[in-house]
Amino acid sequence: MSKRNSQEAKRAARERLRAERERQAKKEKMRRQIVVGVSVVGVLAVAGGIFYGITKLNEPSGWEAAKEQKLVKPANVTGSSGTGVLIGDEGAKKTVDVYEDLRCPACAQFEQGIGKVLTDGTGKGEYKIKMHFGDLIDGNVGGAGSKTAISALGASLDVSEDAFLAYHEKLYSKEFHPEETQDKFADDSYLLKVADSVPELKGNAEFKKAVEDGTYDKWALNMVEDFNKGKVKGTPTIRIDGKDVEQSQLPAELKKLGVKLTAPKQ
Repeated sequence: MSKRNSQEAKRAARERLRAERERQAKKEKMRRQIVVGVSVVGVLAVAGGIFYGITKLNEPSGWEAAKEQKLVKPANVTGSSGTGVLIGDEGAKKTVDVYEDLRCPACAQFEQGIGKVLTDGTGKGEYKIKMHFGDLIDGNVGGAGSKTAISALGASLDVSEDAFLAYHEKLYSKEFHPEETQDKFADDSYLLKVADSVPELKGNAEFKKAVEDGTYDKWALNMVEDFNKGKVKGTPTIRIDGKDVEQSQLPAELKKLGVKLTAPKQ
């Protein structure tokens, strides 16, 4: 081989080696870019997942979320705020305010005794009853049964006044009213079980959906707020025209209105 041919061969070999090095360098650069890109996407995905998780954790839930809920008022309420639950003739001269907590055992005792007679007495037209419901026991003992039961009562009131009165009576009955420390009213299934004892509510799909969806949760919170404005010291509290009346004095006070209350038959 001539010297020239030998040099040309060497040059060609060097060119091929240089080209191969450049090709390998480009390939390695592309690989690094892909790795970096995938890593960035992975980091962003993880960061996005973490951000989403934190956001979800920070979102209000339960009764905190109910505060932001759109207010839905049941039918058959009174007043601009929709928290007026009135029993009797709105035109009656005297007003009896009844403040209760649905988990309250003393309220259950009251309703199982003179409460129904008091309600029936509104038919004489001498007085009307305004119902107020609070959540004192939820706050003192823990749980959410007081508020959840108020919401369910709202669903029954939306059905009819009679359904409300019947459901209210059943919630306080010896059969269904739980011990103060048992938060059974926080369980929708238990509230629906109680409702099955009320003909208008049994099998009522709209009522069931309203209870399970918490349709009247915001309304229940407004009821609690209205209750708190009354500044009562305990439940039940009975007021006639703004004056607190002891339960033992209630028959005498109502007798002044021409209404004779007698103990219900057992």
